[in-house]
Amino acid sequence: MIGKALAAIVIAALLGIGSASAQNYPSKPITVIVPFAAGGATDVLARFLGERLRTILGQPIIIENVTGAGGSIGVTRLVRAPADGYTIEMGTSTTNMLLGGLYPLPFDLLNDIAPVLMIASEPLMIVGKKDSPAKDLKELIAWLKANPDKASIGIPAVGGTGHLAGLSFLNEIGTKAQFIPYRGNGPALQDLVAGQIDLQIEPASNFFAQAKAGAIKPYAITAKSRSSAAGDIPTTDEAGLPGFHASLWYGLWAPKDTPKEIVARLNAAMLEALAHEETRKRFADLGIAAPPREQQTPDALRAFQKTEADKWWPIIKAANIKGQ
Repeated sequence: MIGKALAAIVIAALLGIGSASAQNYPSKPITVIVPFAAGGATDVLARFLGERLRTILGQPIIIENVTGAGGSIGVTRLVRAPADGYTIEMGTSTTNMLLGGLYPLPFDLLNDIAPVLMIASEPLMIVGKKDSPAKDLKELIAWLKANPDKASIGIPAVGGTGHLAGLSFLNEIGTKAQFIPYRGNGPALQDLVAGQIDLQIEPASNFFAQAKAGAIKPYAITAKSRSSAAGDIPTTDEAGLPGFHASLWYGLWAPKDTPKEIVARLNAAMLEALAHEETRKRFADLGIAAPPREQQTPDALRAFQKTEADKWWPIIKAANIKGQ
C-alpha cells in the first residue's frame, strides 16, 4: 500500500510539473527547424514569421536549417526532439507529406509528429518556353498528345512537388513526356528561359518575374482561383483542364507528445502572426494564401496531410520513384 501511495504521489507531482511548464510556456528561446538550406522560400518565410512570433511570444526564435535526404533529416530531428515546445518545425508538403512515399522512414510521418496548423499554400504554374507553338493550355495539351515523349519538363528534384504534379498532369491528359532533373529550380528556369527545355510545373512564385517580362509563356495556375500576384493568368479550370489542382503548402509541427496546451499556445500565436497586416500584404505579394480559419487547427492539418498522402503516394509508387 505504501508503495502504491508513493507511486501515486510521484505521478501527481510529475503531472503538476508538466502542467506548470505548459502554463509558463514559453520561458526560453524556441528553435524552429527548417529542413531546407538558408535562403530558400521556406527559410525566408520561417524567418519572416519568426520575427512576428518573437514579438507575440516574447522569446527569441532561432531558425535551424537541417538539410539532407530531401528534408527527412530535418523531420527526423523533430521526431527525436524533446516534446516540450522548444523545438518545432516549419515544413512543406514535400517534407511532411511526400517524404512518406519517397523514403523508407524510421517513423510514421503522419502519426509520429504533432500538427500545429497549416500556414499557407501556393498554387503551381504550368509554364513553357516563350517560343512554344501552343498559345494556351488547350493547344499545349493537344500538342503534347500529338507528340508523345517529345516534350521535356524540367524538374528541380526527383520526387518533388513539380515532378509529381507533372506526372499527374500527363496522366490526366493521357500522354508522356521526358523529365529532366536539375540541381535546383534556378538552373531549370535558366534552361527554360533559354529554350533548352519545353515546360515546367512548379510553385507559381518561381515564375512571376519571368512571365511578366515575357521570357516564358504562362499557361495556367493549378488552383480554383486566380493568383493575387498574377491575376491575368487563368486557372486550370478556366484554361481547359477542370479539376486539376496542385499546390505547395506550408505547415508547423511539434514533437508527437507535446502537451496540448503548448500546441494550442503555438497555434494561437501563429494565428495572430498570420492575421497581422504586414503578413497579409507579404502573402498577397508572394501569391500565397492562408487557409480559412476553420482549417487552421491541428486536427485539420492532420486530416489534410492524410488526404494529400492518399492522393500522391500512389502516384509515387506507380512511377517507382525513390528519394535521392
